[in-house]
Amino acid sequence: MRTIAVIPTYNEAENLPLLVERMLALPLDLSLLVVDDASPDGTGAIADGLALAHPGRIEVLHRTGPRGLRAAYIDGFHAALARNPDAVAQMDADLSHDPARLPAMVRALETSDLVLGSRYVPGGSVDHRWPLWRKGLSAWGNFYARSILDLPLRDMTTGYRLWRRAALAAMPLDEIRSNGYVFLVEMAYIAHRLGYSFAEVPIHFDDRRFGQSKMSLRIQLEAAARVWQVRWAHR
Repeated sequence: MRTIAVIPTYNEAENLPLLVERMLALPLDLSLLVVDDASPDGTGAIADGLALAHPGRIEVLHRTGPRGLRAAYIDGFHAALARNPDAVAQMDADLSHDPARLPAMVRALETSDLVLGSRYVPGGSVDHRWPLWRKGLSAWGNFYARSILDLPLRDMTTGYRLWRRAALAAMPLDEIRSNGYVFLVEMAYIAHRLGYSFAEVPIHFDDRRFGQSKMSLRIQLEAAARVWQVRWAHR
């Protein structure tokens, strides 16, 4: 299954080379599309160097438009779909998503439209270094979104996903307006409303070792509030 992994980056200079090394070692027909938001730490230049070192396996999309997770992913998805793969993966660049779980997700995609790398199914877990407030807020946020949107998914906010090409191509990408992590919730909700089949593969979410996290309490609370907007927009 020919797969393209879309990887948004912003200030991931230390993490990106390690991620690329692990990704390219996987026993998959896999290429990478790095979508850099003009990182001031030089991540874009590092990505260009990796692309030169691995021709045909890595491409870099340097974005100059609006910043943010939604815009980066939508631009990346459009670019990936234009290359006509069988599947499109999405994942964080900070090594929190273990590349070693991707082969299991590829196998699960054989009978699904969308596979989620889930922290909250049996076998899934989060970093033991997470403070209790973050563990509790993440678990509560998923329960909250799942209940409001009436979705049979355990991990609504996971950013580790694998799409069947036809399923992603049929998504109304340019109509999605949520920013930040609500973007992930809205994508899952629309996929459910379209009747897509899901699978959840257990993953361990490992907190970043290098760089600064983009997550905060304010972001998670804002995401919880915006779940109602997602339901209203796609009622």
